[in-house]
Amino acid sequence: MLPYFKFIIFPRSSKLVNATNSRPKRFRRIDDAAIGTVMGVDYSGAAQSGRTAWIAELAAAGPLRVADDEPSFRLASLHPLGRLAGGDDRDSVNRYLVDRIASQSKTFWGCDFPFGLPIELNIGDWQDQLSHASEFDGSAKEFGQSLVERTEQVLGTKHVRRTTDRETQTPFDCYHYRIIYQTFHGMRDVLAELVAHRNVVVLPFQYDQAGRGVASSILVEACPSSTLKRLELPHQRYKQSGGKPPEDTHKRTRRTILKTVSKYVQISPHRRRVIMNDPGGDALDAVLAGLGAWLGVARADHHAIQAHPRYRREGFVYC
Repeated sequence: MLPYFKFIIFPRSSKLVNATNSRPKRFRRIDDAAIGTVMGVDYSGAAQSGRTAWIAELAAAGPLRVADDEPSFRLASLHPLGRLAGGDDRDSVNRYLVDRIASQSKTFWGCDFPFGLPIELNIGDWQDQLSHASEFDGSAKEFGQSLVERTEQVLGTKHVRRTTDRETQTPFDCYHYRIIYQTFHGMRDVLAELVAHRNVVVLPFQYDQAGRGVASSILVEACPSSTLKRLELPHQRYKQSGGKPPEDTHKRTRRTILKTVSKYVQISPHRRRVIMNDPGGDALDAVLAGLGAWLGVARADHHAIQAHPRYRREGFVYC
């Protein structure tokens, strides 16, 4: 078991773009959260999501403060989610992920899928959005089409980005056809199952729940691409498509990324080979999801995020 760490958040600038035992250890404020492990999840909403969704476990090498943006981690494990879930099908993977998040204490989770929808869609607050996704009678593709139709009715355009998407330069809006499977299944099959769980706080929507002192694990939205941009690293040409082996150009880009990641995370030769040889770059994205989300929370002005009228309804990408 990892040692118990006490974390404190120091006051930060109010500029938001650059700001983010089996019994649960309770904390009165997010500043008091006790974290022993950082998990990064490169999520997939595909039917056989276990093949391409990865999970990375970053173990702290020593006591850290949440405000420390130069942490020292060790990559303790790195696996496709299907291997851990006992099956690659989406339902098995989502059940495994929900159970692990709900049961694992003193853990910080960075998950790579959109947690909320733009307020322009007039669906309501965050819990209304989760209910809307849960009650939708159709596929992820149809859910995305319904959001496009709603946007056209309200704004006369097909898509609108959340404020956090614009600020952190996420690759797509949260219901783009290339991301809608992650959004729909992440919101419906993961977040909606965790929203009422006493052991979990989902930020930025549940800062108040943290204040009631009932939870021990923190879950935030991550975006590996946004993290790479923030770290001024290449964010393209490190992913191979179609399950083919990565080519030299992909490997060169991965080496460049890993050179910076290794300043924060100690990676064994074996896991470095796994990252280098993984066709889609999903193993690397899982590491980036955990590390990037941690760095985002380290620089975040949590009081300002909590008070922001859009973040608390749309979500916030911690990167």
